[in-house]
Amino acid sequence: MFTLPELPYDYSALGRYISKDIMQLHHDKHHQTYVDKLNTAIDSAPELKGRPVESLLANINSVPESVRQAVINHGGGHYNHSLFWKWMSPDGGGEPTGDLGRAITDKYGSFQTFVDEFTTKSLGVFGSGWVWLQPDLEITTSANQDTPLIKGLSEPLLGLDVWEHAYYLDYKNKRDDYVKAWWNVVDWDFVASRIQQ
Repeated sequence: MFTLPELPYDYSALGRYISKDIMQLHHDKHHQTYVDKLNTAIDSAPELKGRPVESLLANINSVPESVRQAVINHGGGHYNHSLFWKWMSPDGGGEPTGDLGRAITDKYGSFQTFVDEFTTKSLGVFGSGWVWLQPDLEITTSANQDTPLIKGLSEPLLGLDVWEHAYYLDYKNKRDDYVKAWWNVVDWDFVASRIQQ
């Protein structure tokens, strides 16, 4: 059985940028629903029990067709959000340092250029989806709860949820304001820790 992970901080910890109300709704309702529906799908395909969600998504063609889309949707939702909570911190923001900071500057010319490109991709996602920073520092997007894993790509270093449920209570339809605020809570230490994985 998959379970809802606890947040690594209080619901109100990101309050200046992402409110307690959003965090409770997003974590307790939306993420819990992905977990519940993923478990329902796995119940109807018992041969999948015990496999980590990463394995299911990375080997999606081995998942029975009868539950494949449910695993993509709800397994993806569970995987994406489990990381999303860790990609944010009340002590986040600023710029990455060390190898990650140098690599981003080498690739994009400056950290601000990287932020601008990531933000542009975030605002360009039509409807609901995610924006990803891959280990090669390419910025990619996906629709719905699709993950890079189902495309045969590596696990992402960083991801941003641009579904309206991630920001609507705080920012209404202003995705640009949400993305701008989100940079203030990015946990660059956690992002950097994923390079070694």
